[in-house]
Amino acid sequence: MVHHARSQKPTTQILLNHQINPLQVDYSCCLNHTQTGFLQLKSGSKNTGLFEEMSSDHEPLLRSTKDEDDVKQTHFLVNLTKLVLKFAISFVFIVWVCFLFLLPSESVSELSESYVEATSGSVFWVTGSIFLYGGPIFIIAFLGILYLRISGEEEFQEKKKPKHATFRFGTSPVIVDGPFGVVTAAELIVILLVVVYLIWAVSVYAIRNYNLIPYYESQGKTHVMLKHTGLRFGSIGLICLAFLFLPVARGSILLRLTNIPFEHATRYHVWLGHLTLTLFTLHGFCYFYSWILEDKVLRQVVDWKNNSIANLPGIISLSAGLLMWVTSLPPVRRLNFELFYYTHHLYIVFIVFFAMHVGDVLFSVIVAGLFLYMLDRFLRFFQSRKTVDLLSAKCLPSGTLELVISKPQDLQYNALSWVFLQVRDISWLQWHPFSVSTSPLNGEHHVAILIKVLGNWTKKLRGHILIATEDEQSDVDALIQPNLKLKASVEGPYGHESPYHLMYENLVLVAGGIGISPFLAILSDILHRIKDSKPCMPRNVSIIWAVKTSEELPLLHSLDLNSICPYFYNKLNLEIQTYVTQESEPPLEEGVVQKYVSPCDFSSPSRSGMSRLVGTGNLMWAGTYVVVPTIGFLVSLTLLNIFYINPYGISYRWYKGLLLLICMVTSVVIFGGLVIGLWARKTSSKEKSQDEKKTAGIQHNESTSHKTSSDESFVKTIKYGQRPDMKEIFGDIASRLRNVDIGVIVCGPSTLQTSVAKECRSRNFGRRSNNPIFHFNCHSFDLSLPTNEGKESVLPGQEKTKWH
Repeated sequence: MVHHARSQKPTTQILLNHQINPLQVDYSCCLNHTQTGFLQLKSGSKNTGLFEEMSSDHEPLLRSTKDEDDVKQTHFLVNLTKLVLKFAISFVFIVWVCFLFLLPSESVSELSESYVEATSGSVFWVTGSIFLYGGPIFIIAFLGILYLRISGEEEFQEKKKPKHATFRFGTSPVIVDGPFGVVTAAELIVILLVVVYLIWAVSVYAIRNYNLIPYYESQGKTHVMLKHTGLRFGSIGLICLAFLFLPVARGSILLRLTNIPFEHATRYHVWLGHLTLTLFTLHGFCYFYSWILEDKVLRQVVDWKNNSIANLPGIISLSAGLLMWVTSLPPVRRLNFELFYYTHHLYIVFIVFFAMHVGDVLFSVIVAGLFLYMLDRFLRFFQSRKTVDLLSAKCLPSGTLELVISKPQDLQYNALSWVFLQVRDISWLQWHPFSVSTSPLNGEHHVAILIKVLGNWTKKLRGHILIATEDEQSDVDALIQPNLKLKASVEGPYGHESPYHLMYENLVLVAGGIGISPFLAILSDILHRIKDSKPCMPRNVSIIWAVKTSEELPLLHSLDLNSICPYFYNKLNLEIQTYVTQESEPPLEEGVVQKYVSPCDFSSPSRSGMSRLVGTGNLMWAGTYVVVPTIGFLVSLTLLNIFYINPYGISYRWYKGLLLLICMVTSVVIFGGLVIGLWARKTSSKEKSQDEKKTAGIQHNESTSHKTSSDESFVKTIKYGQRPDMKEIFGDIASRLRNVDIGVIVCGPSTLQTSVAKECRSRNFGRRSNNPIFHFNCHSFDLSLPTNEGKESVLPGQEKTKWH
């Protein structure tokens, strides 16, 4: 490989090569600057000429040394502050978890009940209970805002190359088959801790119930023990419910703090949902069976006690929860995903009647997590109300669409981000997630996504973009409407807070079908960073891509590597292995790369970009949006108690639970709406000044992309009629790279994820001291999504999307 870069010798080196006497240079310069330079110097007059220049050149060196010391001191203080905040967050979380873990014990239970009783009768009403059970979540969120403010907006800094490979719990798959899917070591530890808690809680409650048996036997009320057992199951389920809403707050500060992307957090919500509904079902079953033994089923079902547990609201809440649970099971979800989606909105019914069932004190246990979710949902509602211009659209022969969406310049995202898209001309209810296919360095005013045409929604979208007869629906040469104005609503971007694809010197990217989309963004991001000399660790990148037919190959040719970074192969070793699984030999026209249809820039759009109102956006506003409504909520509770509950003697338990929920909603709407209004007003002025720059940036980008890359700049192989052999591929990589960390990112079907995770686990567990460690990362939705025929098709979110 020939290096085309030219180097220039430093000036000092040129002088030395020509053997010029430094004294001659000094005197000649003195005479050029001043005719009496030497006499002035000799007579003691003020120094001028070269000597003045030399002194002036010397001063910045001293000043720069002082500046470096200031930078080092500032850097030290920043790191110290981050360390203190990390310790405080960890300490609060550990203490809180230990409290919840020990809550089933009699001593801790009595202590918490005494505290709740004391604070509930005070002027603060239920605020004391909220602080006890959910206060740590709010404290962690507030400290997290400070931590992210200090470190979250800093430019990614390249770390020093580690001397040897290191094991990481979060990227080491342990379980690859089973009901949980691919489970890493860190996730397994959390699962085991939850199992230990369940065993501990059930055992402690069973012992406490056992001690009550003689008392109830003496009174002939053994059936009451069933109620006590049901009560214990309900108490455990209540703790699980406190965590249930945290993972589904997509733009939550907590997810940003822990760097858990929402597609991973969704899995945790599913796991918690199964566990919570199982416990609540056991809770309801124990009570219902005891009513049968008492022969008071109908009377107990319709019972609505004012100063105790109200049964009817509990039955309604449990019924809504069971309906959500049953329709979320994989067989039902595969058969009718829309049924799962629409019945899942019954969570509103579940929460409302749950609040009336348990009352204000017990409902305060789940207030923190639920309140953060309500804040996130309210913000998403406002972001999704804004319509966004689709700046351009293209079509590939494989039936893939590329949409370019307008975005504000200061709305940050990374190459691993996702957005939710809604096109109201197609459906007002359906929202579909897509991973971005462009690097944030590729354009300041737009973001692109790739969409595989598979389902009804994507076919309708293609129909709105293309003009074609029924016979030409699959024709490559379909025309794009030049005068089409297509608008959409967008939520996001969401995803990882930090770009972990930049943290490995060695990257292995494994894609299936349209799963190549995020890897186009990753590759573009790496090349832009190399070109701009920005921090970027990857130096060896291997792409393994499996497709069904050769029609999908133009997807990879849509990225012109050499135009992004000329001579990138001097700094990046790139290897691409493509497997065409359903063709035994290359087509006759092999070597002819099918191009995109000419891009269309929709005529006369208003250039309205994505809304900045997103939890992953500006950290100052996102933090304010959490802090102000939370403080407003706690103040509102106190005022409600002072001016309504105490003066009017409100004592109904179910009514106070409902008041607590109403206070949460009104605080989100009033205080959250106030912050959103100020946020929107602040950002609207910026959008007007960016329209001209946005248009220029898009046009420039369109004119410099989608060309064929030079085959000489990287290794590229295409194999027909076979699937990638992960054992062989990873073995070859392991033989070339010794004792290093290798980042593996997978985007594709669940079978592909499983095969890659198995190989990573096998290589890591059977590793010798000089072998590399493979770090597994998944960039796909772990949802079973249906096709039109109702069959399961577990694919990356951007390829098969039925998430509405």
